Amino acid sequence: MTGENYTRITEFIFTGLEYHPHGQGFLFLLFLLFYLVTVTGNLGMIFLIRVDSRLHTPMYFFLSHLSFVDVCFSSTVGPKMLRDFFAERKAISFLGCALQQCFFGLLVAIECLLLASMAHDCYVAICNPSLYVVVMSHRLCRQLVVGPHAVGFLNTMTHTTAAFQLPFCGSNIINHFFCDMSPLLSLVCADTWINKLLVFIVAGAVLVVSSLTILISYFHILISILSIRSAHGRHRAFSKCSSHLTAVSILYGTLFIYVRPGAVFSLDLNKGVAVFYTAVIPTLNPLIYSLRNKEVKAAMCKTIARRKFSLKS
Repeated sequence: MTGENYTRITEFIFTGLEYHPHGQGFLFLLFLLFYLVTVTGNLGMIFLIRVDSRLHTPMYFFLSHLSFVDVCFSSTVGPKMLRDFFAERKAISFLGCALQQCFFGLLVAIECLLLASMAHDCYVAICNPSLYVVVMSHRLCRQLVVGPHAVGFLNTMTHTTAAFQLPFCGSNIINHFFCDMSPLLSLVCADTWINKLLVFIVAGAVLVVSSLTILISYFHILISILSIRSAHGRHRAFSKCSSHLTAVSILYGTLFIYVRPGAVFSLDLNKGVAVFYTAVIPTLNPLIYSLRNKEVKAAMCKTIARRKFSLKS
């Protein structure tokens, strides 16, 4: 673009979600409900893990961090999307867009890698139960949490910084409800193949490494479970990782749809998939871990009973 005149973009306009005008109020209430359930459910999970000593184990240590990431992830997109339901001009500043994309990329990477850390925890718990306390030490648990945060930061800073140094000119309309990288790069008036390759390599590496870690862990878990003779023993071993496996299946199933080749699917479908993993998945995680986990349900009942007793006294 050297030598060409163009107006520097200072803000972007979202097209937002497409819906029938009469359904605006219903959709707003629906997404508000998703957001409130996400925040209260995940913060409630963090509270339960902190106050109940039975949940002071590596698995719940990882789960508390996953819940915190889900709250931040949902808050990166949710409040702005809710406000835009009633805004005639769905605008976001250039800096605001950069920050939203930065936090979005950071939190997606952390969530994927935290699920990989949790898969390793499940592997040790089922395949090496006698060495579990020794292997899953406090130091290793901290490393398995700090590592995803460090990798996520490097991941998002790399391609976000590279993208927002490009010249944006002409249209400033993003065909999305938040600053996602794919529709954002379509507004650049320069060759973006290097940026797309960078996103593919950096973000793809996070997805491949985390998914391979999960697959290898569950391969060994499956072998260990099948080697257990009693049906009760197999059921008990599987129950230790069933909640995590459900959460992994939902998230990775959605992400692999989202990162498919862009030439095959439209940006409108991308928006539909993005709604699911920004609004629905953070809502499902606390429900999955509370409804499918006896320890969490017991801690919840204990906390409620203690609360009732304190009110009576």
